[in-house]
Amino acid sequence: MNLPNLTEVWDKVFPESNLVEHKKVTFRNRYGITLAADLYAPKSDKKRLPAIAVCGPFGAVKEQSSGLYAQTLAERGFLTVAFDPSFTGESGGFPRFVASPDINTEDFCAAVDFLSCHERVDHEKIGILGICGWGGMAINAACMDTRIKATVASTMYDMSRVNAKGYFDSADSEQARFETKSKLNAQRTADFKSGTYALAGGVVDPLPADAPFFVKDYYDYYKTKRGYHARSLNSNGGWNVTSALSFINMPILSYASEIRSAVLLVHGEKAHSCYFSKDVYKTLKGDNKELLIIPGAVHTDLYDRKDIIPFDKIERFYLENL
Repeated sequence: MNLPNLTEVWDKVFPESNLVEHKKVTFRNRYGITLAADLYAPKSDKKRLPAIAVCGPFGAVKEQSSGLYAQTLAERGFLTVAFDPSFTGESGGFPRFVASPDINTEDFCAAVDFLSCHERVDHEKIGILGICGWGGMAINAACMDTRIKATVASTMYDMSRVNAKGYFDSADSEQARFETKSKLNAQRTADFKSGTYALAGGVVDPLPADAPFFVKDYYDYYKTKRGYHARSLNSNGGWNVTSALSFINMPILSYASEIRSAVLLVHGEKAHSCYFSKDVYKTLKGDNKELLIIPGAVHTDLYDRKDIIPFDKIERFYLENL
C-alpha cells in the first residue's frame, strides 16, 4: 500500500527538545513493508554515535512513549529512531492494525538494518529498546539478531503468553484456547464476507466505575491529554480482532535463554504486568542480564514519567554494553 504523507509538524504528546536534531525517515523490513520513523540525534556531536532503535507500547505510535524515550536518549548522546510498527501509524502494510509475532520482531531487525548503514552510527554499537508489548518483541529480536549488542525492555508484556494463556495464565487450558480460537475464526469468516476487518476497540471510553485498576491505568494515558494521539490504536479503534490468532499459535521468547548480549528489564513494582519481566529474567542466562524493579511504579508510569523512568541507569547500561 502507498504510505500516507509523513507529518512534518511536531504532533508528539511530549515537548520538542532544543538539544537534538529531529527528522522523519523511512526504511523497509524483510517483507517489503516500509516503516516510518522519527530520527533523533544530539546537535552538539557530529562523530559516529552509538545508536538505539525504540518501539512501543503495544497499540501506541512513535509520537507517544517511544518518541519520548528516543528523544531523551538522544539528549544523552545516542542517535535514536522511534518507529511505527508494520500496519500501524505512518508505516505501511495492509490490512491496517494487524500485529504479528514474526513481522513485528522483524520490524526491530529492520531498524537495525537502517542503523547499521547510517553514516552517523558506530555500526558496532547498536542497541534496541522496547516498551510494553514491544519489550517482548525486543527480547525476541535479541534472540536472533547478533548485531544487537544491548537490549532494554521497559514495562514489558509477552504478547504471545497473554493471548494464549490469559493474564496470570488464568486461561491456560486446551479448552479455553479452543473457545478463543473458535470465536476468532468465526470473526475471520465474517471479515471475509464483509470485505472489512473488525476492530477490537481501543481503551474503553467512557471508563466504567468498576473497571479494573490496570484498565484505569491505560485510560489515564491513552484517553487523556497525557497520551492521547489520533493515530494511536489504543487511543481509538484498537487492533484488528483476529490479530490474536498468530500470537496464540506462535510463542515468542522460545530461545531467550540463548541471548548472549546484554539485557536490562525495567518494571514497576505495582504494575499488573510485572510478572512478565520477572519470569523472563529467570530464563535469561549470563552475568550481563539485569532486572530493575521501580518501587511503587505502575505499568504506565514507565510510559512517560521522566521522574520515574530510570534514564540514568538506562544510559549507563548502554554505555557499558555498546
